[in-house]
Amino acid sequence: MTQREYALKGTITAEMRAVCDTEKMSVDTLAGRVRSGEIAIVKNRTHAIQPVGVGKGLSTKVNANLGTSKLASNIDFELQKMEVALRHGADAIMDLSTGGDVNAIRKAILAGCGKPLGTVPLYQVGHDVLKSGRRMFDMTLDDMLAVIAQQAAEGVDFMTIHSGINRDTVARYEKSDRITGCVSRGGAILLEWMAVNGKENPLFEHYDDVLAILHDYDVTISLGDGMRPGSLHDATDRTQVSELIVLGELAERALAKGVQVIIEGPGHVPLNEIEANILLQKKLCNNVPFYVLGPLVTDVAPGYDHITGAIGGAIAATAGADFLCYVTPAEHLKLPDLEDVKEGVVAFKIAAHAADIAKGIPGAIDWDIAMSKRRKALDWKGQFELAMDREKCERYRSSATADGVEECTMCGEFCSMQRDSSVRAKNSEIKK
Repeated sequence: MTQREYALKGTITAEMRAVCDTEKMSVDTLAGRVRSGEIAIVKNRTHAIQPVGVGKGLSTKVNANLGTSKLASNIDFELQKMEVALRHGADAIMDLSTGGDVNAIRKAILAGCGKPLGTVPLYQVGHDVLKSGRRMFDMTLDDMLAVIAQQAAEGVDFMTIHSGINRDTVARYEKSDRITGCVSRGGAILLEWMAVNGKENPLFEHYDDVLAILHDYDVTISLGDGMRPGSLHDATDRTQVSELIVLGELAERALAKGVQVIIEGPGHVPLNEIEANILLQKKLCNNVPFYVLGPLVTDVAPGYDHITGAIGGAIAATAGADFLCYVTPAEHLKLPDLEDVKEGVVAFKIAAHAADIAKGIPGAIDWDIAMSKRRKALDWKGQFELAMDREKCERYRSSATADGVEECTMCGEFCSMQRDSSVRAKNSEIKK
């Protein structure tokens, strides 16, 4: 049985209790939202990890993408990136490998991450088909189902499945005036497959077969947005919304089969359209958890897209998005290195936490209150202990300030904290 099916029966599972141990939510409330589909507990039943809850009333989660390509493939380096991502607070990892020994890479990450692992099975299908000497559009439904079954049996916790692309969404796409077109790799593979073969998307046509596999392992389906906008110009157009309508219908079908669901959301959206995008998703998809890539709020900052994405992520999460996929400074330029991974995770942890405060997630602001008290007391060690990136704080402080000096180099003897404390002490003496 899946977590959703247990919730429907009124059974409280160990996984539900484990999520409540890390979130300030009663187990009854959690179970009720799993039952309604508003929360997904992401954990393959065979994967020995701490389950992660994603959805309404829970803290906003952050995912870190890893993975190789044909041009850059090193298992050890991917494992180092995974360790960096987890050390800086990533709640989940996605392996998006398309090059090298993709099976070995996935298994190594599965064995070491300790957090939910997501994949895009279509990437392995494409890799395997090309390796066999066939063309990408020669892949078959059996190829797709076999890889989904393989990865589910290995323990993958959530999978991006691009079932929302069908003949109707493609027809609208072909009439669009998009600049960047289809920027989803999975989406582009299926667009080509449908065009060459003259058939419906097999992941849409045989959706129930996919659900049957995922159900057996309680793999959460992350319904991929193959028609997501890849530029501000293309955001919130008919193609994107058309696919979102289909995703809402597919989500209902998944929930009816007992499969937990997440909906994936857009990548590039102007600031003023982000809230509307979240509202559309929640309305059209019956409030199931929403997973967004960024979204990036401008297209002109390559090298800084962890910032453009974190700005959009904070707004999206405040408006109701539940799961943020990080973007690194390397986005649009190259595969990220270790520092890029760190910068991406920290930027999106900041966005997620800021949104949690705005949403009133219980306990979220307590962290900030504790930091404020230590800052007021010039308790530098205490501030370092609470900082999202302790290493950077300590490095900045030690690079400019000698041991034993209370003030920082910005204020020195003009330190407002010290003067305010002195005034308060004097006023307290006068009142006595």
